[in-house]
Amino acid sequence: MMRYPYIAVEGLIGAGKTTLARRLASMNQGRLVLEEFDDNPFLPRFYEEPDRYAFSVELSFLAQRYHQLKRVTEQDLFSNCTIADYSIGKSLVFAHVTLPPDEYALFMDLYGIMYADLPQPDLIVYLHLGIERVRERIRSRGRSYEQQIGVDYLMQLQERYLDHLQKRAGQRVLVVDLGARDLLHDEQAFNRLMELMNADVPTGYRIASL
Repeated sequence: MMRYPYIAVEGLIGAGKTTLARRLASMNQGRLVLEEFDDNPFLPRFYEEPDRYAFSVELSFLAQRYHQLKRVTEQDLFSNCTIADYSIGKSLVFAHVTLPPDEYALFMDLYGIMYADLPQPDLIVYLHLGIERVRERIRSRGRSYEQQIGVDYLMQLQERYLDHLQKRAGQRVLVVDLGARDLLHDEQAFNRLMELMNADVPTGYRIASL
């Protein structure tokens, strides 16, 4: 079993969050919580007209993530191993990049009210990939609405993610630099990640490489 009962895996688009979360949950017979991004009707429109649909897409994601994590809490499944391919803090990261200041201020108010009611992950694992590798992953995934995502947008998200995670007071945050390693096909890299995740991770922000 995993050392920490509730783990959230974070990272940019294509970093391998969902693949890793599935494997961890399967290995440990744990509860798997996957983001329901296909249920967000605003997402394809956001990539076409970001200024017009930014607030709608972020608010929709915030509501989806809250309700999903709230259901997990009510089912009392956090007493066992629970692996999610996101944390609700993801909403704050994306909103900071996509929304203008006035809409972001309103979003922050809503986020603060909803976030306070949810349990915190025992460990957040951020899978860090270089931007070029992220773009390769996006191209290989083949989702048409993702192909137009710009480098500047990805770089802003990466910067905002790391800033957000450094400020997670009282939480365990493990940033794993994947470099050129592939967790799906490189068993040595995966085993190294398991060692890092099952170690006594101190509270705070820690960077490690495979």
